[in-house]
Amino acid sequence: MDFEEELKKLPAKPGVYLMHDARDEIIYVGKAISLKNRVRQYFQSSRNKGIKIEQMVTHIARFEYIVTDSELEALVLECNLIKEHRPKYNTMLKDDKSYPFIRVTVEEDFPRVLFSRRMKKDKSKYFGPYTSAGSVKDAIELIRRLYRLRACSRKLPQDIGKKRPCLYHHIHQCDAPCQGNVSAESYQQGVKGALEFLGGHYQETIQELQEKMQQASEELRFEDAMEYRNLIQSIERIGERQKITGHGGEDNDVVAMAMDEQDAIVQVFFIRDGRLIGRDHFYLRVAKGDTRGQVLTSFLKQFYAGTPFIPHELILQEEIEDKEVIASWLTSRRGQKVHIRVPKKGTKEKMVEMAAQNAALLLSQDKEKIKREEGRTIGAVKEVAGWLRLDSLVRMEAYDISNTSGFQSVGSMVVYERGKPKKSDYRKFKIQSVQGPNDYASMEEVLTRRFTHDSKGDYDSFARYPDLIMMDGGKGQVNIALEVLGKLGLQIPVCGMVKDDHHRTRGLYYNNEEIPIDTSSEGFRLITRIQDEAHRFAIEYHRSLRSKGQVHSVLDDIPGIGPARRKALMKHYKSLEAMQQATKEELRQVPSMNEKSAAQVYDFFHGREKKEELSKENGK
Repeated sequence: MDFEEELKKLPAKPGVYLMHDARDEIIYVGKAISLKNRVRQYFQSSRNKGIKIEQMVTHIARFEYIVTDSELEALVLECNLIKEHRPKYNTMLKDDKSYPFIRVTVEEDFPRVLFSRRMKKDKSKYFGPYTSAGSVKDAIELIRRLYRLRACSRKLPQDIGKKRPCLYHHIHQCDAPCQGNVSAESYQQGVKGALEFLGGHYQETIQELQEKMQQASEELRFEDAMEYRNLIQSIERIGERQKITGHGGEDNDVVAMAMDEQDAIVQVFFIRDGRLIGRDHFYLRVAKGDTRGQVLTSFLKQFYAGTPFIPHELILQEEIEDKEVIASWLTSRRGQKVHIRVPKKGTKEKMVEMAAQNAALLLSQDKEKIKREEGRTIGAVKEVAGWLRLDSLVRMEAYDISNTSGFQSVGSMVVYERGKPKKSDYRKFKIQSVQGPNDYASMEEVLTRRFTHDSKGDYDSFARYPDLIMMDGGKGQVNIALEVLGKLGLQIPVCGMVKDDHHRTRGLYYNNEEIPIDTSSEGFRLITRIQDEAHRFAIEYHRSLRSKGQVHSVLDDIPGIGPARRKALMKHYKSLEAMQQATKEELRQVPSMNEKSAAQVYDFFHGREKKEELSKENGK
C-alpha cells in the first residue's frame, strides 16, 4: 500500500479507521472527529505516539475507514467493530459477561415472574441486573411461593381448563389459574405484592407472615408455622443482599480501577433504586504507554456496548477521554439523560474509594496467581533446560505411538511453548508403511514425515523446529529420533522420558545417560504433563478412527469372523504374528471361537503366506 497516496485521500470527516497487518487481520480500530488529521498522525515520525502505537504502526500493511455523520455515530461503530474483531492493539476486556434480570410479564392477564438474560423492549417490567444468577433464581422461587404465581407458559385465559394442573398446584405453590380457580382480579393482587417485593418493600410481607405463623402455632399447626418461619427467613436473606447506600433511590454504577504495566482490573458496584445489589470485576489487557484515562475509556465503551441496562449516572474514579461523547451515546441508549461524574467528597467519593481498594486487592491477588502460573510453566521450563544444560528452551515437541495389538498404529505430536500446550500445533499421523506392532519403525515414519513435510507458510506448525524433542521412552526411542535427524542433517536435542516398573516417570535419558530429576519439582510435573498429553492425544486419535470405521485391520477380511470374534482374538493374542503362528487347536481355545471359525482364521493366514511365497517366486 502506498501510504502517502492513501493518506491524501482521507476525508476531513468523522468516522472509524481500521488498521490491517500483512495477514489482513484487523489489529486496531479507532474513531476520529477528522479521519484526515487522526490517521495521518500515526505515520508522522515527529510525533510522540507512545510505545504501543509505535509498535503497532510497524505492523500496518494497509488501512481502511468508514465515514459517519457524527462523532457519536463513530463511537457506536467503533464499539461494535472492537467487539466483533477484538483487535490485538486495542485495550480489551478479557471476559464478556451477561447479567440476569427478573422479568414480570405485566402485559399478560395472568402475569409470570421469569428469569431473563436480556432486557427486551417490551411491556414487561424488569428488575436488575443482578450479579448472581443463583440469587435471582432463589428470589423467583420465593416470590412464587409467597404470592402463588404461575410458572407455566400456558396462554391464559384461552387455555383455561384444557389441561390438568401442574405439580406446583399440588404442592400448594400455585392457585391454578389454568383451571379457572382464581379470577384475574384476585391474581393481580398477588402480582402487586410481587412487584412491591422486587422494589424492596419487604416489611409488610414479613409482618403478614409473622401473624400467620403466630396463628398457626396457636392452632397447633406446627408444620404450617415452620413453613411461614422458613419464608420469613428467606425474605430476610434476600433483603440482606440489598444494602442501603443512601443515594436516594437512584440507579448508579460506581466504576474504579487498579492498574500496573501489564494488567488492569476494573471494579463496578451496581446500585439500583438506591441499593447496592452486587458488584463485579473485569480484567483488561494493557499495553505499555496506556494511561489510566485511556484504559477506563476503553472499558466503558466495551462494557456499556454489551450490557442491556444503562444507569442514570456513572460515578467514576477519574476523568476520561471523550466524556461528553460517551455521555451522549449512553443517553441515546438509555432513552433518558445519563450523567458522568467524578465526585471529590461525600458518600459517592467514599464508594469510589471502596471500589478502587477492591480493584487493587484483586490485582494484587491476580499477580500472585500469575506468579504461581509462571512457576508451573516458565519456571518449569527453566528447570528442564538446566537439567539438560540447554541455553534456550521455548518450544518442546513430544511424540507417542498408539495401536491395538498392532492392528492399526497411529502417531501423535504435541507441542508445548513456554510450558503451555499449543494445541493449534498438535498433529496426528496414520502409520502407512509399518505392519504390526513395531513402535520403533512407526516412530521412524512419524519423525521422518514431520521433518520432511513441506510447510505451507510461516504459520504452519511444521515450519518451526523445536528446541527439544521429547520421546516417550528411553534409549531405543531416542536413538530412532537421532537416526532420523542425522539422515536429514538436523541438529535438535532429543531426550527420552524414562518410566520405572510402575509406569511412572523417573528421569530423562539424554546424551547416553539417564539424568535423575527431583520428583517434587515443577519441572518433573511439566514432563509428566507432556508425557500424559502425548499419550492421550494418540489414544484419542486411535479411538476416533475406530469409531468412524476408518481403521481396517487384517481381521476384517476373514470370512465368517464378526465383531465379537475379532474382539476376542485381539484380546487373546498380543500381536498379529502370534495369531498367525497359532494352530487350529490353539485358535479353538479363544472364547467365542468354534471349530469352524478357528479353521477359517487358520486357513486365511496360511493361504496368505502361500500367496506371498508364490508372489516372491514369480518376482524372481
